[in-house]
Amino acid sequence: MLADEPLGSGDDMGPSAYDLLLSALAVCKVTTVKMYARRKGWPLENVKISLELQKVHARDCEDCVSDPKAKVDRFDCRIEFEGQLTPEQIDRLAQISQRCPVHRTLTTETKIRTNVGEAA
Repeated sequence: MLADEPLGSGDDMGPSAYDLLLSALAVCKVTTVKMYARRKGWPLENVKISLELQKVHARDCEDCVSDPKAKVDRFDCRIEFEGQLTPEQIDRLAQISQRCPVHRTLTTETKIRTNVGEAA
């Protein structure tokens, strides 16, 4: 898999690390709602999703709890469900999309431990 950064920081030969992160979140959300709808027998035909990541001051984020001067990562997600779904089914699918494993990883406390090993 090729990944890179935009010109100026990289050679723009592939998606950036943040593009890959957004892709992982999108795939997880779509897969989770499709599996749920299939299990329930709901007429979900397609899911469209768009994601954007912005770094904003906490003071500009109405539901952020960080220090108002701090910067926070805000994921903006727009999801559309196609099919003959009831409003209740659409609401439930929106809730289920927030329970996908990647969404949960990004919204819970996460620790990353780095160990350095010898090159092979």
